[in-house]
Amino acid sequence: MKNVETAYQLLHSALKNVFQKNFQMEVSDSEIQIQKTRKEFEGDLTVVTFPWVKKLGKSPEAVGQEIGEGLQKEISSIERFNVVKGFLNLHFNDAFWGNQFQNVTHLDNFGLAPANSKPRVMVEYASPNTNKPLHLGHLRNIFLGYSVSEIFKANGHSVTKVQVINDRGIHICKSMIAWMESGLNETPESSGMKGDKLVGKYYVEYDKKFKGQVADLMASGLSKEDAEAQAPIALGAREMLLKWEDKDPETLALWSKMNGWVYDGFDVTYKTMGVDFDKLYYESDTYILGKDEVMKGLENGVFFKKEDGSIWIDLTGEGLDEKVVLRKDGTAMYITQDIGTAMLRFRDYPDASSLVYTVGNEQDYHFKVLFKILKKLGLEQAEKCFHLSYGMVELPEGKMKSREGTVVDADDIMAEMKQVAKEVAEEQGKLEGMSETEKDHLHHIIGMSALKYFLLRVDPKKNMLFDPKESIDFNGNTGPFIQYGYVRTQAILRKVEGELSELNYTGELHETERQLIKHLLDLPAAFDDATNTYNPSVLAAYTYDLVRDFNSFYQQCAILREPNNDLRVFRLALTKQVGEVVKKTMNVLGIEMPERM
Repeated sequence: MKNVETAYQLLHSALKNVFQKNFQMEVSDSEIQIQKTRKEFEGDLTVVTFPWVKKLGKSPEAVGQEIGEGLQKEISSIERFNVVKGFLNLHFNDAFWGNQFQNVTHLDNFGLAPANSKPRVMVEYASPNTNKPLHLGHLRNIFLGYSVSEIFKANGHSVTKVQVINDRGIHICKSMIAWMESGLNETPESSGMKGDKLVGKYYVEYDKKFKGQVADLMASGLSKEDAEAQAPIALGAREMLLKWEDKDPETLALWSKMNGWVYDGFDVTYKTMGVDFDKLYYESDTYILGKDEVMKGLENGVFFKKEDGSIWIDLTGEGLDEKVVLRKDGTAMYITQDIGTAMLRFRDYPDASSLVYTVGNEQDYHFKVLFKILKKLGLEQAEKCFHLSYGMVELPEGKMKSREGTVVDADDIMAEMKQVAKEVAEEQGKLEGMSETEKDHLHHIIGMSALKYFLLRVDPKKNMLFDPKESIDFNGNTGPFIQYGYVRTQAILRKVEGELSELNYTGELHETERQLIKHLLDLPAAFDDATNTYNPSVLAAYTYDLVRDFNSFYQQCAILREPNNDLRVFRLALTKQVGEVVKKTMNVLGIEMPERM
């Protein structure tokens, strides 16, 4: 932490001194391993001594004993130590932890890096198709990408949040052809439907009509493959795509109109989610740049053309396969667009140190290929691209399928979470004196807290099952549980507004106070871990454990009724810091903190 030597830093320096004095040896930074002492052992911090056992030619116990004695001479606040095999467990006295806490309360940002002190990071998330509304799977993507952006920002990075809107291609044409063939001329106004839902309705209609036509053709004697290729509605969609790429005015007009409906719908959904973007990219723009890059690569020998006219890259020498980058009819693919988008982004933000793609793990192979292609095309920043791969979200009923209309709509699930929060709040009956507007806002932020926290508390790499009822349990590992803990800190502080003064307490600490201080001091390490691993669940776990520690402290230590004024002020300062840290960590998860519940 800035201007404060933490226990880790203190131990690090002291260990180097001990080895110089006791063993006449230099130790490298990489050899020094310091970690929190495991709960089953006594101690605060543990030094791993295994790396030096062979060098010193002594048993792990003897090495630990000698280093422990040496550290006690270097650091007077080490009260005692114990050795368990190759682990040296150190116990610091109360004065040390009290001073550590009092020092960091004077720091801006509680020891995190100053704003914009680290390189720019671009984070892509959301990136929807304009042929359907956002669903539960999008929620995990969006909350994950937004949170990773906020974690990087809180830890000192300049951050640019971006998305590419997949607004062209065969899947978009499917909704368009189904809308045209319906002859109903439905609009969001005439149908009373949100724009993205109306377009999504026709995407489902396309699939139904397509399956019916395929069945009819197969009944007439065609194979399934031939039937799918010759289904009239599929031929119509492919013809529409070619017209779109040829800039046919009528096709472009319909495309622009239907996409406009979807954008209006998305804006409403994003506002409810509480997320934003700094820069939007559109596939309809970037695919052209991608095609240009492919043609340049073809000239330079990066790609090759097959007899049918399609353009490919051979990555078999890289442990991958051959990959088509442009169809035989000259139309672009996802990979074409992604090449163009990456090039454009690094042109727009040449100072970006990395580009993070928040995309589900079913696209792992796609991004391996993309990054290899970008490198071969000479993009200097190709090494700086990272795929933030995450597992799928499923429901008890099973996997969702957009084209069959079996997805859980994002708007619907957010509305459901708000309704559940309202029912829970009414059962508890603690909202007397609040206006209906205030109650409505509270129900929204509790419902969104439950939803966001539940989706973010799981390691992104893992698949997960979403359970709305479990997510809003006020006694479990949930967002509302943490919100309630925060509200408790604010209720205490409101009673002493203006009474907090300079900290002067130097006496003994209750075990719950020691635990709370150590937990607060771990904040920078938690942020570093979450940043380095692109993993908001690290901060979710940190915050949940911090609130549990605070609850133990609250139950076992008098705060407002403490007769010793210095101790009372100290405990109020602890309460204030817990509230500030919980608010900070939950805010980077995209979760708002209420003042009352």
